[in-house]
Amino acid sequence: MKKHSLLLIVVLLSGLFILPACTQKKEIYLQLYSVRDDIKADYAGTIAKVAEMGYTGVETAGYADGKFYELSPADFKKSIEDAGMEVLSSHTTRPLADSVAATNWDEVWAWWDTAIQAHKEAGMKYIVAPWMRTPATLADLQAYCDYYNRIGEKCNAAGLRFGYHNHNFEFKEIEGQLMYDYMLNNTDPSKVFFQMDVYWLGEGGKNPVDYFNNYPGRFGLLHIKDELELGKSGKVDFESIYNNAETAGAKYMIVEVERYTGTPFEGVKESYDFLNDAPYVKAIYSK
Repeated sequence: MKKHSLLLIVVLLSGLFILPACTQKKEIYLQLYSVRDDIKADYAGTIAKVAEMGYTGVETAGYADGKFYELSPADFKKSIEDAGMEVLSSHTTRPLADSVAATNWDEVWAWWDTAIQAHKEAGMKYIVAPWMRTPATLADLQAYCDYYNRIGEKCNAAGLRFGYHNHNFEFKEIEGQLMYDYMLNNTDPSKVFFQMDVYWLGEGGKNPVDYFNNYPGRFGLLHIKDELELGKSGKVDFESIYNNAETAGAKYMIVEVERYTGTPFEGVKESYDFLNDAPYVKAIYSK
């Protein structure tokens, strides 16, 4: 065989080995709250459109009474997987009573037992508390930390992970203690992770990468968000966030768009394209 023919074969074979890495689809997830009104109007059609955009999977914001968007856990899971996506996580919680001491713990744990079982049947990997009442005292905040540790134990036993999602009110002090830092320091990393909302953390006057460095490995999920569609405001340094995702411990990045310049579908697609086109966003972070 001639030398130039051998060279051509080597080049072609090299291309075959390189091609999969170059064309690997990026893992980009969507918080379905981003298309909340469309979900209410046409659940199946909305899920289909999200899948067509290229999203890998979803995080829900529609759990109630053992169902997801009024579907049984099994039917919800099937609807997502039939569209070609993955069920990843869910936003849901049960807040404590205004007076923590007045909490009916039997009702609380019965609620969580039902919720955890439903999430397991739906194929969830994570349950995330999306908010909490702002505690009046440090003792109340500690009660929430203890509460979250216990929920985390229950989730771990069911093969799930439990986390907390911030807004910006967590960056205020309670009795001289910064609320977010107190929560990080008083929850057990083996039981509670934090889903950092990078936009809200910035609105709280903080830098995401500083928290990654100060609390490495605590941020298993990230909410990738901006004031409008991703990249529109210039407020969020997405490149630094993604470049430091390993330090954060982040395994999955979830887009959330709350406000739009156009329609929700346009905003969600524009945000997907922003990340898909960004050279600093790796294809996968979960391994």
